[in-house]
This record gives sequence, C-alpha cells and structure tokens, in this order.
Amino acid sequence: MLTTLRIKNLALVADLTLELQPGYNVITGETGAGKSILIGALNLVLGERADRALIRGGSDSCSVEAVFDISRLNAPLRSFLEENGLEPCEEQQLVLKRAFTSAGANRQFINGSPATLNTLATIGVWLVDIHGPHEHQSLLRPAMQLAILDAFGKLDGERETFAELVRRRASIEADKAALIVDEKTYVQQLDLLRFQVEEITAARLQGDEEEQVDQNYRRASNAARLLELSRSALDSLGENDGSLLTQAGMIGRTLQELQRVDGSAAPLVTLHGQAVSALRELQGELSHYADKVDVDPARLQALEERLNLLHSLKRKYGATLAEVIAFGGEAGRKLRSLEQRDAELQRLNAELAKFEADILRTGQALSAKRRKVIPQLGKAVSKELSDLGFKQSRFDVTITTETGPVAGVECRGLDTIEFQFAPNPGEPARPLRAIASSGELARVMLALKTVLAAEDRIPVLVFDEVDANVGGETANTVGEKMQQIARKRQVLCITHLPQVAAPASAHYVATKQLKAGRTISEITLLDKKDRVTELARMLGGQTDAARNHAEALLGS
Repeated sequence: MLTTLRIKNLALVADLTLELQPGYNVITGETGAGKSILIGALNLVLGERADRALIRGGSDSCSVEAVFDISRLNAPLRSFLEENGLEPCEEQQLVLKRAFTSAGANRQFINGSPATLNTLATIGVWLVDIHGPHEHQSLLRPAMQLAILDAFGKLDGERETFAELVRRRASIEADKAALIVDEKTYVQQLDLLRFQVEEITAARLQGDEEEQVDQNYRRASNAARLLELSRSALDSLGENDGSLLTQAGMIGRTLQELQRVDGSAAPLVTLHGQAVSALRELQGELSHYADKVDVDPARLQALEERLNLLHSLKRKYGATLAEVIAFGGEAGRKLRSLEQRDAELQRLNAELAKFEADILRTGQALSAKRRKVIPQLGKAVSKELSDLGFKQSRFDVTITTETGPVAGVECRGLDTIEFQFAPNPGEPARPLRAIASSGELARVMLALKTVLAAEDRIPVLVFDEVDANVGGETANTVGEKMQQIARKRQVLCITHLPQVAAPASAHYVATKQLKAGRTISEITLLDKKDRVTELARMLGGQTDAARNHAEALLGS
C-alpha cells in the first residue's frame, strides 16, 4: 500500500506530506482546489514523462516522493532490484523519488539509488493502477484484457506453462539460425573458429601464469644490473681491507680487551658476535642470490615473446586469461557444432517439431479453458454494471484462436480477445475502445475491479471521476463497490458525490489557501466532525437538513 506521498513545488502545492491509510481513502474538495494534483504526483513518481510547466511558479525544481509498504506485494521486486543494481528495501519499505528542474535535469531514485525512468515505470506497473478520464489505456489494450480474463479464471499457471514452451522454442530457433548460413559464410565461420581454437589451444594457457611470467621477465630484463648490485654488496661485506667483516673483526678484538679489563662488558661481546653472525648470513644469502642471476639473452627473449603472446590473446578474446580460456572452450563448442552442421540441424528440427506440437496442444487446452471462463466473466461483470446503473447492459468477450502454424505466437497463448460492451438495450455490443464516454468506461473498469478484487495483483487502485454522470441510488452503489474493493486492496478515490465519499475509512479534503500573497493547495485528513461539514457542503450547503443528511450517510 501507499503509506506516504510528499509533494514539493508541484503546481499549486508548495510542500505537502500526505499520510494515507489502508482500505478506502477518498479525496474531495471544490473544483480547482487541487485534487488532481495527487494524480499528477503519482503519475510522475511512477515514471510518467515530466511536464516542466508543472513546476510551481518561482521555483526551479519539483520533487515527488512515495513510500510503499510492500509486505504483501505479489511481484518479483527483490530480484528486480538486485538485477538492476538498486538498494534493497528496508523494513518492507520501498521508497521512490522523482525530481526535475526547469533547466531540464531529470532524476529518479529507488531506495536512494539512481535509476532510469524505464526502471521506475516498470516498478510502477506493479504498484498502482490509475483510472481516470485519460488513464484507461491499460484496460483498452488486448494484452491487459487477456490478463484480466486469465486472472479471473485462475489460469496464470497454464499461461506460464505455455510461455515457457515458447521461450524454449525461441532458444532453439536462435541456435538453428546460427547454423543456417550461406556456404561462403559457413566456410568463413569454420576458418575463423578453427584459427581461434588452434591459437588458444597452442598457447597452453594456465589461468594464473601471467603474473609469474611478468615477474620473471622483469627480473631477466634487469639481470645485468642485479648482478652488478649484488657483487658490489658482497665486496662491501667481504674480508678485504676496509670491508664490514674486516672492521667487525677489529671491533671484536677491542671488545674482548675491554671485557678483560671490565667483566661487566661481556654482553657487548655477545652482541658483537650476533652482529657478525648476521653479517655472515647476509653474505651467504647475497652470494646465493648472485649465483641465481642469469644473464641469458635467449631466456629474456623467450619470456618477452610469451608475455607478448598473452597480451595479444587478451586483446582478442578477453580481459583476463580465464576469459580467454573460456572463449576458447565456447569457440570449440561452436566449431564442433558447425562441423556437424547437418546432424545438428536435424536434431534441432526434431526438437522444434516437438515443441511446435507441445505449444499447439498446450495453447488449445488454454483456449478451451478461456472459452469456459468467458461466460462467467461476462455474467459477473454484467451484474456489477447493473448495480452501477446499467440495468439492461451487456458485457461480453470475443475470442479468436489461431488455428494455423504456431511459429509466430507470443507467450500469452493462441488467443486474441476483446472486451465488448452494450450499455443500452437494443444496441449491439461494441469494443471498449469504441466507447466515447469516460463515465461509462470508468464504471466498466469499476465493475471489473470489483469482480477481480480477490485476484488483482496491483495493491493500490486510484479512481478519478469514477462517478461521472452518476447520481441517486447508483451513487450509493459506487460507494459500496469502492468499499468492497478496499477490503482486498488500498483504494484512493477522487469524487464529487457524498454517497461515494461517505463509506470511506479515511476522508481527505483539498482546499486552496492564500498565504503571503500566493495561492497554495493543501490536502488534509478530516476527523468525524469535519467530515460532516464536508459532506454537507457536497450536499448543497451547511443547512440543518444537509448536515442531518451527512450524518445519516456516515451512519452517526
């Protein structure tokens, strides 16, 4: 559910934080008070393109932040965030933020991580479904209509089975396409793969050898200098006149004389012996090191050639030797496949034939179940529409099933469907996309949402002007339907009808205030007393009769 919505510098809103409640939330207010700003803010934070004309006058930037409780969200959000390098949700809270400036800068954040607009829009589809005069596109799309039908019939499992068969077939078709090339291209591919495999195989690579080869090369290329330095150090340590060890011998004899005169100097003699021992050990190690230094031009050349080979292979096949080795393995697999092209094509064709048969059989079974579900959906929606004022209307679904080759079918199945609606008796049913009245379409959507309340996966439903051209007893029914849907989902409804507003569990009012010479829109949560006042205003004024009627609507 949507728990918090904060809006800054959007249209008439300066800084507004709205804490929303579970269940049925209703927003009322005078025309132009700013109720639609809530819809605009939600659209922005859910990925809609930004109109910089919406930035409040005198401000350089605008931002919208929404916090969702996703503890009951039925969508692969966790894996989606991980795959896109976004921060995970903490304490089951998803935080979306959208900001843009008059200069053209546009930034989106998900849990504090920068994100693309498309990423924001993808998540938005899982969270909120907005229905208003210009927000019916989702219901008009055949793909969405098919998803609604499958959700009503609890056919998502069969649908996913079909989709997996189509995906696996696509993978086999890709492998086949890689083999089906003209003869010239085929020969070129064989030559290239053979060269790559032979070059990598001949190198006899070891994944961890580069560092050792590089170290050996640097030592070999500096061998003459290393030998010179080590011999110079040995000369300084040696026993010739002036060397460290000769000087140490003279110091030793002096210390022994000192000890004979003063026995307490014995520790100095001991320390001298340890120092001489350390110098002789250093002399031995230096001599051993110098013996290993090999000034060998042939070895230096061999190491240089090996290092050049490793760098060349990395430039061609991968950033590391491990990647080069992996590339060689994959090239070898492709080479074997191409060398056995005819046999491989025969195997792939056999697999494709099997998948074609499985797809057709599974698709036909799914179609049969859909055809059984269609009358049930039509009957259920027609009943809801009758309650909503269309007493003799008819809702139906046409279905067309692909009977030819299934090579091009999509993951949704073999069927194309279209919702049909006849609002008045004696009129033929027409596709929903042909309905001109936003009020009619809004009530069809409300009827569908009522029927699908238990199956709908979108946790937040927003209705704007769902009560268009509605009055009397039908208005009461609209309010009841909203309340019914809100038992399963969070509902936000913008309405002008008191009968629709009264059943809400939380009632907000939008007002315009004049502060410091500027008009500001505010949206506040009403207590019970203020709800009576607002409903009375919606009923026509603050007369005793209006207030009594408002109290009756609230059941007080």
